[in-house]
Amino acid sequence: MVELQVPDSLRPLLVKHLDFLERPPEDVLDAAGRVALMRRARKEIREILATEGYFSPAIERQDLEGERLRVVVTPGRRTSISALDLRFVGDISGSGGDRPERLVALQAAWSLPVGQPFRQADWDAAKQRLLDALSSREYAAARISDSRALIDPETASARLEVEVDSGPVFRFGAVQINGLSDYDASLIARYRPPEVGELYSQERLLRFQTALQNTSYFASVVVDIDRSSATPDAVPVRVDVTEAKPRRIGFGAGASSNTGYRVETSYRDAHFMGQPWNLVSGVRLEQRRQLGYADVFLPPSLSGYLDSVGALAEHTNIAGLQTQRQSIGVVRTIPRGNMENRLALNYQHEILTPEGSLRSSRSALTANWSWTYRAVDNMLDPRHGQVVNFQLGGASRALLSDRNFVRLYGRYQHFFPIGERDVLILRAEGGMTIAANRDGVPQDFLFRTGGAQTVRGYAYQSLGVTEGSATVGGRYLAVTSAEYVHWYEGNWGVAAFVDAGNANDQRELFKMNLGYGFGPRWRSPAGPIAVDLAYGQSDHRVRLQFAVAIAF
Repeated sequence: MVELQVPDSLRPLLVKHLDFLERPPEDVLDAAGRVALMRRARKEIREILATEGYFSPAIERQDLEGERLRVVVTPGRRTSISALDLRFVGDISGSGGDRPERLVALQAAWSLPVGQPFRQADWDAAKQRLLDALSSREYAAARISDSRALIDPETASARLEVEVDSGPVFRFGAVQINGLSDYDASLIARYRPPEVGELYSQERLLRFQTALQNTSYFASVVVDIDRSSATPDAVPVRVDVTEAKPRRIGFGAGASSNTGYRVETSYRDAHFMGQPWNLVSGVRLEQRRQLGYADVFLPPSLSGYLDSVGALAEHTNIAGLQTQRQSIGVVRTIPRGNMENRLALNYQHEILTPEGSLRSSRSALTANWSWTYRAVDNMLDPRHGQVVNFQLGGASRALLSDRNFVRLYGRYQHFFPIGERDVLILRAEGGMTIAANRDGVPQDFLFRTGGAQTVRGYAYQSLGVTEGSATVGGRYLAVTSAEYVHWYEGNWGVAAFVDAGNANDQRELFKMNLGYGFGPRWRSPAGPIAVDLAYGQSDHRVRLQFAVAIAF
């Protein structure tokens, strides 16, 4: 048996790499075998300790009783960095533009300064970080032209010398596309490739590649340049694509505490009618809602606008109200960083059958504007930031509508990080439909609330105006919510919350309904799954409700 005597800080490193500790040679018991073992131990231990900056270790052998052998390791002084010579050559060493400031920033960011212990891993990482910082912008061909770590075991000191050659400044040239068959090269241009003459940036290439990869047109996308190009002032941008199969059929099943069990099928065609138009269609059957839909999404315009046209047929039976709705509309989405504007024109017709009341129908041609601002650290699992949404829409009897109305709606959600893992989530939303009364206004432009992600503890859309024995939409909405989530190590957490809200048709009779409860959270790839046991104080009932708690 071979034992190892070494300081605790170094034991895991040596135990991991010295396999003879677990499987000593069979002949280790005789004198020659022990000599051979120690020769091997000294060589391997010195090499391992050198990577941690220990270049003068003492390694001794102790023969113990029976079949035991002890290897005693005294690591000695750890080597520290005594001097640093960091040099730059190439274009970056010039005096024009922002070169001097950038050189100062690169030198200040060097991660292995004088006085710090020397480790091989840190030495390699410091050089790589320096090279990455330089080559990620303008200097695509930057390289380490010379580097040395001069070790003095007597003084336990290391002198580091690094020379970096930036090479020339790179600028983007023409885009070269490989792999297109079904689509024209003009499709690539819609996703904002780098402009000719634009300074090279790795982040710019990745952003362009991600935009193409996120479409339904391509199975894989690689965007890069030739860093050894003879024309760095106009280096071609290579775009290698593999087109995805344009047509897909999907099937799914699920459940929701709001609308019950669900099965659905979908059909997608990314080459609809021989054009780069993306058809997304499907049929979804839920216990309380059934719908069929078809949307055609156009590729972005050269200005970045996203246009679509779609049709929908839907039947719902929620809170005693049966609704049959058909609609067709066009939408333009204008993304700008964290902000998104949506402009929509929609015509819809619906038939309402409230339980215990009269059947009615209504039609409206509506114009709608939605503005959303998202500034969160993680869209699927936010701990810090905010989401703001404002909507304005309406219709006129002069334009194919049964009622004049204007609808206003706003929502604000803020995430406050608490401690290392926890988060406090505050939410408020409110809305108002300006109309003489609610008759003739489509349900989409009135308000109901209750259910998961609204006022928990109440049935889905059960808070609103009572008509017969059904709940229909009212002209006013107000909801507030506070939720605290404590995350344990790993993907599990627990939340406690308080919600309050209501929808009504008369402001003077408005009364908030309180709901509160708790439930587990699980971080899934689609966002935290929330399962809540909630108590509705107004109707004295406990309900189990669940949803995906993302920042929408």
